[in-house]
Amino acid sequence: MKKLGIFLAVILVLFGGLYFVNQQSNQAKYGKHMDNVYGVTPDKLHPETLKLLDDPNYQSIILPAALDKKLAAKEDFFVYYFASTCPHCKVTTPVLMPVAKELGVQMNQFNLEEFKDGWKKYNLEYTPTLVYYKGGQEADRIVGEQKAPELKAFIEKHNKK
Repeated sequence: MKKLGIFLAVILVLFGGLYFVNQQSNQAKYGKHMDNVYGVTPDKLHPETLKLLDDPNYQSIILPAALDKKLAAKEDFFVYYFASTCPHCKVTTPVLMPVAKELGVQMNQFNLEEFKDGWKKYNLEYTPTLVYYKGGQEADRIVGEQKAPELKAFIEKHNKK
C-alpha cells in the first residue's frame, strides 16, 4: 500500500511539472499575446488572427457579447465584419481604419474567423462587410473591397452630427 502511495505521488509530481513546463513554453512562445482582446490563449486563435494582434489596424475588436449589448441598448454605431483569412479584408482594413480615425468614428471590428456563428447571426454573406446600426437595427451596409472615397462617403452619410 505504501508503494502505491509513493507511485501516485510521483505521478502527480510529474503531471504538475509537465503543466508548469507547458505554461512556461506558451509564455515564451506567445509572450505578451497571452492576454489578448479575444480572451483566449493564442493557441486557440487562427494563425492569421495571431498575425494581426500587433497590427495597429486591428485594435478595435468587438466581442460577440459586447456587440449584442450595443444592439440591445439600441445604440447607433458601425461594425466592420472581417475575417483574418480574407484577402479583400487585408486590402480594405488599412484603408478603412485611417478614414474612420480621420472622421473621428469608432470602428468596431468583428472577426468572423474567430466567431463563425456571426455569419448567420448578423446575416452576413461576404467579407468585408461594413454595417451601420441605428437604434440597434441595421440601417445600411456596404459589402466587398472598397476604396477610401466610398468608405468615407458611407461613414459621412451616417455620421452627421
